[in-house]
Amino acid sequence: MATDATRRVGVVGAGAMGRGIAQVAAQAGHDVILADAMANATEKARAELTSSLDRLVEKGKLAASAHDATLSHISFVDAPLTGLDVYGDCDLVIEAIVEELGAKQALFRELSVAVRADSVLATNTSSLSVASIASVVRRPERVLGLHFFNPAPVLPLVEVVPWMGTERSLVPRMTQLMVDWRKTPVVASDTPGFIVNRIARPFYGESIRILEEGIADCPTIDWAMRELGGFRMGPFELMDFIGNDVNYAVTRSVFEGFFYEPRYRPSLTQRRLVEAGFLGRKTGRGYYEYGPSASTPEPKTDRGVGELLVDRVLAMLVNEAADAVLYRVASVEDIDLAMTKGVNYPKGLLTWGDEVGLDRVLAKMELLEEEYAEDRYRPSPLLRRMVAQGRQFTR
Repeated sequence: MATDATRRVGVVGAGAMGRGIAQVAAQAGHDVILADAMANATEKARAELTSSLDRLVEKGKLAASAHDATLSHISFVDAPLTGLDVYGDCDLVIEAIVEELGAKQALFRELSVAVRADSVLATNTSSLSVASIASVVRRPERVLGLHFFNPAPVLPLVEVVPWMGTERSLVPRMTQLMVDWRKTPVVASDTPGFIVNRIARPFYGESIRILEEGIADCPTIDWAMRELGGFRMGPFELMDFIGNDVNYAVTRSVFEGFFYEPRYRPSLTQRRLVEAGFLGRKTGRGYYEYGPSASTPEPKTDRGVGELLVDRVLAMLVNEAADAVLYRVASVEDIDLAMTKGVNYPKGLLTWGDEVGLDRVLAKMELLEEEYAEDRYRPSPLLRRMVAQGRQFTR
């Protein structure tokens, strides 16, 4: 059932993420208002959501009564949004529109006038500054980030992101609300990429670097990360699944947000794919080709080479997680929880680093730094400190 403090929920944006969030809130017993500025967007969302719930019923994962109750809780606003008065009586409004700061600021500026003064306003941004979004709002202390992962009804993680001016009581309140919605909340600081999209950058970026150097091709790197590393998907098949335009945009956002920190520098290879329109599965071509006549090249399954690839990428990931602890992005526990629940990593990276040996991770980073002479491979000061003191993150 809906909590006493938050009964009516508004969702702005009826795309895949918006309708997913609406479904989650409705299944928790809230009355939900779903609207979009695009014509026919909510009509499509209704059809997609109904079809998704139908499949769950067919598979025995959802009772028919729950199917009907979920849909009955959602008010689909069919007319394209020209004003935001439909959200006027909402206790919580979650924005799920395009990942562009200007668009989000324009929306929040208008939204803060249209809703009640005590309404909570949340952005589902994956990497933009929550402070920048809050800066245009009347009573900005009621703004925070609630970053769901796609598909929202399936993936459990939600990053709860207060900015420096968020009312303190909102963090535990929204964290508990996410628990009530059967989600796994973690609290992250308002830094570019938050937890997951910051720490996961090397999974993609270092894999592309390995490809660019000709050390291994896409199928081989994907095979190594899946079969030897234990990741659910390899980096190239995952980028094609996400969309190379989306992945590239997040990388650029994190890179620019950190004042062009070399560790997050985007890849020219990915930029060229985006410029060519090779966005992955949705366009029929990305790192791989898709379609009835497409075939995936076979990987070179040399275990020795594969282990070297995994060790290199894993060292970069653990180093990034250590830096996130150093700069208080989140706690050790929340970082490990975020990487397993948000992107399905086989283990929390800090736990994984302890298991393989932080000294081994540091040695790999130092070798890469010596070989390339780039700040990209700069070991985290905290990693150095932990090794020098013989400490571990989780043990």
